[in-house]
Amino acid sequence: KMEKSIKTQENLTQAIKETLNLKDIDPKQLSPLVLAYIGDSIYDLVIRTYLLSKGNMQVNKINKHACNLVKAQKQSEMIGIIEPLLDNYEEAVYKRGRNAKSYTSAKNASISDYRRATGFEALMGYLYLSNRYERMMELIKAALVGIGEIDEI
Repeated sequence: KMEKSIKTQENLTQAIKETLNLKDIDPKQLSPLVLAYIGDSIYDLVIRTYLLSKGNMQVNKINKHACNLVKAQKQSEMIGIIEPLLDNYEEAVYKRGRNAKSYTSAKNASISDYRRATGFEALMGYLYLSNRYERMMELIKAALVGIGEIDEI
């Protein structure tokens, strides 16, 4: 089941690139804040997709649950869970994102949580742009299990 969904994601990414005639991007050449920018979006899409799969519910309830899972405090908690699972390069990407000097801050998060969340998003962006969807999903799943959102499967 996982392999089929990963192939679909590869096809979506490929479809975006081909339809819009986009060149390949080397994520190693991007700043950590740019990685966090795309990582925020892809993580949000994963969470929204997950919530929709739980069944039909009111949009405001879906949105409230999604907001809880994508807020900086929750992402900070999640990176704390998955950090021991990271390889050396993933850890370096996370730390680059965490230590990047951002000129914005979260409205309802501590500076520490905001920076750790930025590192989490940078890691997600790096994995997405590196076409490492299976690894990205493995880490997101471990984090969701770790916070008690989903059961171990």
